[in-house]
Amino acid sequence: MLLQHEIFPMAKTSGRAEKGVVAEKRALNQALLLWVETSLRVLPWRATRDPWAVLVSEVMLQQTQVNRVEPKYLEFVDRWPSPQALASSKFSDLLKFWQGLGYPRRARNLYDTAAHITDFHDGKVPRVLDELLLLPGVGPYTARAVMVFAFEERVGVLDTNVGRLLARWSGYPLQAKEAQQIADQLVDGEKPWLWNQGLFDLAALRCTKQKPQCVGCPVEEWCSWRGVGPDPSVGSAGVTTKQGRFQGSDRQARGRLLKALTAGPMPISEAALVMGLADDQARASRLIADLQGESLLTVQREVLLLGDLLQ
Repeated sequence: MLLQHEIFPMAKTSGRAEKGVVAEKRALNQALLLWVETSLRVLPWRATRDPWAVLVSEVMLQQTQVNRVEPKYLEFVDRWPSPQALASSKFSDLLKFWQGLGYPRRARNLYDTAAHITDFHDGKVPRVLDELLLLPGVGPYTARAVMVFAFEERVGVLDTNVGRLLARWSGYPLQAKEAQQIADQLVDGEKPWLWNQGLFDLAALRCTKQKPQCVGCPVEEWCSWRGVGPDPSVGSAGVTTKQGRFQGSDRQARGRLLKALTAGPMPISEAALVMGLADDQARASRLIADLQGESLLTVQREVLLLGDLLQ
């Protein structure tokens, strides 16, 4: 049994039956939930079970810090409170709004998702995993997050921080599939929303990548790592890939151009200079073509415009 081996080795080595594993799991969950009662962060998206608002928050939180997302999230749900509201608006308006959040492709996906939900789901966010995964830009993490945080389904939600925490509990690095299995098996059946939020906060606030606060950790008893090892390399799971350097990157150049276009159309001849690529016209042209292919800008008569003119 996976749990018996990775998280509760004592249940196996001492000869206890599966009942012992169940008891260990219950004790771990009770310890985590008790800690959550006094330690859970107050975040605006935690005050709602509205599936659209939950989906929006999860898309915004992809690779963007919480403190940058909070004000944007509140403004977004006020301006576009439903998929229909976003789908009926101009994509260029969403792109202008998205400035400061980074990764504008997420805005493109969210806009297309709003249209998909409006056209194929009667304006209601689906709650089934397979249907959620068909939404543009929605992967396993986001789909499961919506299932738990909007519909309180009994599934585990695995992000980078939680993957690190589970790897430390297990005592060795985990592959993404293995980490997801552990998360699904551990999740509390009665309080999946609270359990997953608590795991998020434990991983983000205490079981941090650098200098984890192991002393006083509510679940230290079940952790194989406990801040020292046995293997100092333990502490990761194959959940995400490392981001490349931002300074001088294509992401930085693309972002500069899109930000400039929020002020209005621009002659294509000025784009390379705006992107900081005056000495690399070929690269600038490639990035413009990429942005056009993603419908993030339009080229019309040697002029660049934000978004897609068809929307």
